[in-house]
Order: sequence, then structure tokens, then C-alpha cells
Amino acid sequence: MSMQNNTMMQYFHWYYPADGSLWNHLKENATKLSSLGITAVWLPPACKASVGGLSVGYDIYDLYDLGEFDQKSSVRTKYGTKEDYLVAIKLLQEKGINVYVDIVLNHLAGGDEKELIKVRKVQEDNRLEFDSDAYDIEAFTKFTYPGRAKKYSDFEWTHTCFSGVDYDDIKQETAIYKIVNDHAEMWDEMITEEKGNYDYLMYNDIEFRNGAVVEELKKWGIWYHETTRFSGMRLDAVKHISPHFYNSWIDYMRAETGKELFCVGEYWAPGDLPLLLKYIEASEGRMSLFDSALQHNLHTASNAGKEYDLTSIFSDTLVGAQPLLAVTLTDNHDTQPLQALEAPIAQWFKPIAYALILLRQDGYPCVFFPDLFGSIYTDKGSDGEDHEIHMPVVDDLEKLLNCRKNFAYGEQKDYFDNANCIGWTRAGSEGVEKSSCAVLISNSDAATKSMEIGKHLAGRTFYDLMQNQEGKITIDENGKADFTVGAGSVAVWVLEDL
Repeated sequence: MSMQNNTMMQYFHWYYPADGSLWNHLKENATKLSSLGITAVWLPPACKASVGGLSVGYDIYDLYDLGEFDQKSSVRTKYGTKEDYLVAIKLLQEKGINVYVDIVLNHLAGGDEKELIKVRKVQEDNRLEFDSDAYDIEAFTKFTYPGRAKKYSDFEWTHTCFSGVDYDDIKQETAIYKIVNDHAEMWDEMITEEKGNYDYLMYNDIEFRNGAVVEELKKWGIWYHETTRFSGMRLDAVKHISPHFYNSWIDYMRAETGKELFCVGEYWAPGDLPLLLKYIEASEGRMSLFDSALQHNLHTASNAGKEYDLTSIFSDTLVGAQPLLAVTLTDNHDTQPLQALEAPIAQWFKPIAYALILLRQDGYPCVFFPDLFGSIYTDKGSDGEDHEIHMPVVDDLEKLLNCRKNFAYGEQKDYFDNANCIGWTRAGSEGVEKSSCAVLISNSDAATKSMEIGKHLAGRTFYDLMQNQEGKITIDENGKADFTVGAGSVAVWVLEDL
């Protein structure tokens, strides 16, 4: 086969143990990932964050500390040391697996020193409305990185590098404060009017209208690439960053490195396809986006059971509207149980959900770490009580990955003609043995559907790779067969060995 289907994996989740073991876990499993057909791995934020070795990484502190310096009470990050990180990356690359790094540029947290700064307090639900005139607060807006001692960069962040903060140490008060500075009176321009303006998300909000900041982030981006040789980037919180910044920054990174550098942005807008399309327009197609609209549909379908119309599963989704820019997924670290955007897919539906993203021609699918390796963790729920969560390995996920790697190629014919049973066929690549499949899904009773897979397969015998359906099916002279599926499951029919 001249080209293998691309498959991404998110190699972490929010509750991965904070024991510094992830990079070593990755090294141990690199060969397995390659054998399963994983062609790219999205790694968590590798930079030191405000609570050091305990932090998931999105409360970013020092962009240049990849687990090398004694800062925030730790040398390593939650995931390991810089040395472990670089060894893991090199091993992945040797296995032919692309590395996508998680870029967190919206904010900084855990400042080293306080500054007396002028601010205006704004309303939480409408950041365009001020609740005060300008007054002084003390905020942790100075970042000097004493543990790094200016290695790699001597840039110091001060309040002039930020547009807003959320804590006044004088009053020991938490609120949203717009910093009064020379760059702009108001927040940076966003593409929607959510909360009046959603530039501010958390911590010290980076001011991208400060030219010195932009130049430092360009310098850092090139340093990061030279250090790791990553081939792609997951861009965090793009909803809260002006597209003008990322448009110029991505162009710069691609030009300076001479690499295409795949980019996928996190613009989480469940059930709001127009907003995703608006961001794609604003970023002029420079980056893909996670298909939060499809994830919303999958979550809804998994809870509705047989009441959900499967023929509408791809309605109002990014993969349906912009398939070349859609990264499809089932769950991620934000939607997993007990997280802020909690919207997990019910376990019975997960094999179906993975078939929908792995075995079709459109979209760039992303596999979630707990679905392949499992996870057990405890955290407080919205009720304030502790909950123990079990995320078991998804049944048949490895089989589905095998099918994507070996069988899901060629022309696709859809049979979305029944609310409780949908299917499609892939005719295979010309001249490549066993590169075709037929997929049938039911969210209700067992079902049978006549589907055409191709006259070139007439007389050939197929079996269910999932091993949920007994027996074999022979393709007739017209290239058709009656394929079957069990209740509430997925069947994937592939060619039997000759």
C-alpha cells in the first residue's frame, strides 16, 4: 500500500498519575503504537507549569523549562524530565511516528514577583463592561525565572506583556482586571461576542499587541522546534487568542523551519458548526480544528440509545462541512468524567464511535489515551463529593485500528437509510489485496443491510473482524451482499485470507 491512513493519538489524559512516568511509558509503548497504525502522537504540554511536577501543564509558567531546571519545587514536570522527553520523541520518530507538541500561549501563571499596576475591574459575564475606574493593585506579573538563570533566553515578562489578570494581592481578591497599558484600552479582537469579549480566560493573559512579546514567542517557537524537531502542533485555547497572532506566528514557524508543521486548534464549540467555520475563515485555513460538533453528536447519541437517528450523526459537523480540516475524536482530557466540559461517550457506544471516525474516508481521527490503556482516578464532582472513575479499555479498539491501517481504503458508499442501522463500504485500493471493508452499525436491534462493495470482489468471502457476527458472507456477481450486525454494536466485514 503506497500510503497508510493517518491516525493521531492523544497520549495523556487529565488524571494521568503525577509521578513523572509518562515519557517512559511512551518509550515502552512506541513499538505497539506503530504496529497499531498510530502515525502521530499528540503529547501533553511539556513546559514547567505553576505547580511544577503536579501540574497537567496548562497553567504554563516557563516555556523554556522542559523539565530541566529546579523551579516550582520540581526539576521534572508531571510527565518526566527533559532528558526523558527528548529520548521518547526520538524513539517515536525512529518508529516513523510524527510528534505533535501542545502549545500553550494564551497565558502565564505563577509569576515570580509582584508589581504595582493600574487596572480596571470588569464584569465576569461581559468583559466590555467596567465596574471601576483605574486603580492600583499588586499582581504576580513579573517572571524572571531565577531557577533557569537566563539560559536560552534573558527575556523577562512584566505587566506590560499582559492584558489582564485575575488576582489582586493587596485586597487578596479574585476578579477579572483589565490592565491599563500603552497597547490598547480594550481587550484584543475576538471572532465572537461571547462574554462581550472572551480574550481573557485565566491567569496573566498574554498581550499579543506587544511587539516584544510576539518576537519572544517567535524565538521560543524556533528554539522548541530545534530542540525537539516536532512535526506538528496542537494549539491550546485558540478561542481566546486573536487569529491575527496565530496567522502570523504559524506562517513564521513554517517559513523559518522549512516544514509544513501540521496545526490543529482547540476551539471548543459543541453543537456550533457555524462558529468553527467562522474561525477557519478567520485563520484562512492555516490550521485544522477538533470537531467538537461531532463529539457533541456522539455524546448525545450514546445517551439517547435507539431513540437517536443515526442517519443524522454527521449533520452539522466539521467533518461534514470541511473534511480536510477536521480532526475527529471521541473524548479528550476536557470531556472526560469530572472535567469542566464533561461530555463522555457511553461505554457501549464507544466501539461505534471509533468505527465512525476511524473507518471512513473523511477526517483525521484522534484516539484517546484511556480508551487504549484504561484509567482509574478519583476527583470531586459538581456535587462536591469524591467520585472514583473507571475508564476501561474500549472493546475492539485495537481491532478497529488494525482495520483502519489495513482495510479502510478506496471509494466509499454510504447506506444511511435507516434511523437505527447505518453502514458504508470501502472498495479498497486498486491492486492492493484485502484493502476493503464493509461497516454496519446498529443502536437498536440486530439488523441486515444489502450493500455494494464492488464487482471486483465478486465471489470473495468476508468475515466480521470484530468477531461479533458468526459465519461468512460471499459477495454476489453484482458486487453486493447482505451484511449483518448485532444489537447495539458494530460489525466490520473484511476479506478472508485466501
